[in-house]
Amino acid sequence: MINKYDGNSITVLEGLEPVRMNPGMYIGSTGSKGLHHLVEEIVANSVDESLAGGCTKIKVTINKDGSITIEDNGRGMPVEINNKTKLSAVRLIFEQLHAGGKFGQGGYKVSGGLHGVGAAVVNAFSEWLECIVYRNGKKYKIKYSNQKVVEDLKEFGNTNRTGTIITFKPDETMFTTTVFKYQTIKNRLKELAFLNRGLEFILKDERKNEQIEEIFKFDGGIEEYIKSINEGKNALHKDIIAFSGETEVEIIIKGKKEKRNIYIDIAVQYTDDYNENLYSFVNNISTIDGGTHLQGFKTAVTKTINDYCRREGILKDRDQNFTGNDTVEGITGIISVKLEYRPEFEGQTKAKLGNPEVRGAIQSYVNKNLEEYFAINKPTADLIINKVQQAARARDASKKARDVARKTSNPKQYLDKLADATSPNRSECEIYIVEGDSAGGSAKQARDRKTQGVLPLRGKSINVEKQSIEKILNNKEIQVMDAAFGVGVANECDAEKARYGKIIILTDADKDGEHIKNLLLTYLYRFKKPLIDLGKVYIGMPPLYHVTTNKNDYYIYTDKELEEFKIKLNKDEKIKHIQRYKGLGEMNPEQLKETCMNPKTRRIKKVYIEENTVAETLVTTFMGPKSELRMKYLQDNWVS
Repeated sequence: MINKYDGNSITVLEGLEPVRMNPGMYIGSTGSKGLHHLVEEIVANSVDESLAGGCTKIKVTINKDGSITIEDNGRGMPVEINNKTKLSAVRLIFEQLHAGGKFGQGGYKVSGGLHGVGAAVVNAFSEWLECIVYRNGKKYKIKYSNQKVVEDLKEFGNTNRTGTIITFKPDETMFTTTVFKYQTIKNRLKELAFLNRGLEFILKDERKNEQIEEIFKFDGGIEEYIKSINEGKNALHKDIIAFSGETEVEIIIKGKKEKRNIYIDIAVQYTDDYNENLYSFVNNISTIDGGTHLQGFKTAVTKTINDYCRREGILKDRDQNFTGNDTVEGITGIISVKLEYRPEFEGQTKAKLGNPEVRGAIQSYVNKNLEEYFAINKPTADLIINKVQQAARARDASKKARDVARKTSNPKQYLDKLADATSPNRSECEIYIVEGDSAGGSAKQARDRKTQGVLPLRGKSINVEKQSIEKILNNKEIQVMDAAFGVGVANECDAEKARYGKIIILTDADKDGEHIKNLLLTYLYRFKKPLIDLGKVYIGMPPLYHVTTNKNDYYIYTDKELEEFKIKLNKDEKIKHIQRYKGLGEMNPEQLKETCMNPKTRRIKKVYIEENTVAETLVTTFMGPKSELRMKYLQDNWVS
């Protein structure tokens, strides 16, 4: 039967209905990430007020009832009536998509919100929302419940201050969780404080008896950011190379060529690392996939260094130029640009800047300023050049090692260790990385041979955070994993060539197992990060206990679960035996299959990077050579 399809079949979604029907389009997900995106959108509007010169302080308070309040001392949201719609500007902002002061009418030169849909989207996903405005010497208030106005905008007193206070409670029917994470909000506010020098952020949590309050303000801006990121690293030069200013570009707006400004803020410092740590931002938005601003920066650094080396005679006529990888090895850098016009992002998540004119503008600006810096600061320039030369020599040595490794990188040579999956459809295959032959033997018997491979490793893997690239390349366990994964040798990683759709780290549920897991995660983070970015890396969750009662067998995964199990156990069911597993090797193949390898019954967690700079700091702190940093972190973050 063919369904009737005519003019009445067309549905028109009004107001905020489209937002609620397509949450992924507007906030990415209905999980924790989407929840915290709501906070970011309101905070972004307050930061935009600061960029417009009207705000010096932003306060975020997590309230006891699960709501959250964002307060600023900006100019205050416009309350006047809009001539076209006959509604107050406040109502337009909270009720209409693409209504705001960021569309070329002079309200904001620079903005980082969701193209004018941020406040309305927050309202769309809120059980209730309240807004108080201080403006024109008056206090105003409006309140929404389930996206409908329940208290229209009204004046309720006089004031000598300006600003906006927005409080909202997330709609529980739209999210899998509505519990705000203090640390997630803290990390973002701290980042914004670094990116906007002098702007003060206050974060308060009122949910516990002992209320928490922290203040973030960095007059040194991104230079302090670099110091924070490099705290656990060995910097090659004490001073941080930094420059900020503006440059002009010509763009086309509504068919006409117009000139607009780009505000540039850049800070870099080289360390003895062999990793590149560059973090880019556009209008305070983290562009984790880079874009034209990052491309312009890297091109300029490579050109400036090669030109300097030619002038100084470091590179002779017959010598090849240093590569881009050579010139950014060990660099930690922040590239923050603010556009006086709307940025063009590739993809809904704003992960990559696409504006082509930005590349040339940044390249020219960085080239000019870095040349001047090298001319004035020759000792620092020479330290950097020495690092680049070391990187080039290591590249040559690594290439030779890679060539050798590639010739012997057929996984078949490791069949004594690797039990490979047989399916030619590699995207459905998964590989378990387990510790030791005992666990490997059980896992090989428990696996589904068609789709599951098993790779047992000998003891603890090498800590790549503390070793040279040469030692890493020569490590047998690294070589085996490189060959098995099929994405390249050492820090090469063509994730599209991955031989498995899932890489599952399965270690014992004890301290040694935890250490081995972290060593493997460090290797994947430093050398195979695209696999993490594509969601191919998982952590297996083996049970800690096997509980036998007079009626059933149960697998318990944590001490807390065991205590809860004892409390909830039926009165007529008695515990006969509790076995605490010391390792995976204690399980017979059937037990291992049921708890860890059967997709229908196992527990696995996907590994993802929520915040790049935080991940970088944690890896350096916990896996790097400086034990004093680990002690300080544990002392600062100890929860009794």
